[in-house]
Amino acid sequence: MKRAFLIVLDSVGIGAAPDAADYGDGGAATLPHLAAAASGLPVPTLERLGMGNIPPLLPGGLDIPGVPPAAAPEASFGALQPVSEGKDTVTGHWELAGLEMRPGFRLFPPGPPSFPPDLIAAFERLTGRRAIGNRAASGTAIIEELGPEQRRTGAWIVYTSADSVFQIAAHNDAIPLEELYRGCEIARTLCDPLRVGRVIARPFRGAPGRFERTEDRRDYAFQHPEPTLLERLSAAGVPVHAVGKIEDIFARRGIATSTHTGHTESSQEAVDRLAREAATGLVMANFIDFDMLYGHRRDAAGYARALRQTDGWLARLLPRLGADDLLILTADHGNDPTFRGTDHTREFVPLLARRAGRPGRNLGIRRGFYDVAQTLADAFGLPPMPRGRSFLDDLGGR
Repeated sequence: MKRAFLIVLDSVGIGAAPDAADYGDGGAATLPHLAAAASGLPVPTLERLGMGNIPPLLPGGLDIPGVPPAAAPEASFGALQPVSEGKDTVTGHWELAGLEMRPGFRLFPPGPPSFPPDLIAAFERLTGRRAIGNRAASGTAIIEELGPEQRRTGAWIVYTSADSVFQIAAHNDAIPLEELYRGCEIARTLCDPLRVGRVIARPFRGAPGRFERTEDRRDYAFQHPEPTLLERLSAAGVPVHAVGKIEDIFARRGIATSTHTGHTESSQEAVDRLAREAATGLVMANFIDFDMLYGHRRDAAGYARALRQTDGWLARLLPRLGADDLLILTADHGNDPTFRGTDHTREFVPLLARRAGRPGRNLGIRRGFYDVAQTLADAFGLPPMPRGRSFLDDLGGR
């Protein structure tokens, strides 16, 4: 195997996982529900690859309106069942890279207050600025509410969500971007003993009533406890090319090159460039808009538009991939835009694995996202990962 492309369609779940009820997510099904809300989802490339062949594999699986099963799918198809504790971005990506998170990251109450007083006191002391907010909130909502005060006083807006996150928002005119990043680095150190999954910088700009978040977001992830697939590949001399927020999720470990982007179309452009220029290695990309712009905002119509756009992009990418290239499409969790609340949902995620000219096969339900890591380790001739079952033989071997 010369090259592999692992594309993570952020939050594109395909049906409630067996333990979804434990997370309050019983009945969630991102892709089927948003397709129904859009009165059908015309995605001919994903249909041709076999996306519509996946729901019949799932217990109680729901058809995807507008995406019927393909008679002869061009990709092998299946579903990944999460096994780690949690349903956040870091947990999902780490499991795809070979890890299992047990116990999961620490979650915080809705509040106020959400964060412990000693954590906030230390953060204020070390940064020299006051913190306001300290509760669970929608990022756009809390910026609209507290943005004027933040801009006037120079305080940090700190908030959390249903995920394990310590988020820090600041207006660019009140706190320079580099100071915001330094504040996040301080928070990262303070949050490590509490096993917080991510510290996130949330810069914004504009005037009251017209605030908008910029594309200068940065994520500061908890350091993973053992080598991931990315580090194992790097140690074996196989370059890993990160696209999107992958470098942040993996704390920049095991990555040869990184193209940090803030939106899906920018990530697609980076993947296109790497498809032209990278002679070997793993390209791992996160397509963030599904989750960031549409899942959390419960915008099913926007979610459907974004999937149609990505389907068109895939149609242009596929002819550029050769027989020695492996393409894997999957997701990290769900975020059903028709479900209650604004949080991620605990779901199976789709698995499509394509090698040009090879017929698609039924990969079934894979227990553990880490089957992807095991397969990629196998493809590049690495020793076996600690977890997972490779499906490389089903794709025609190396």
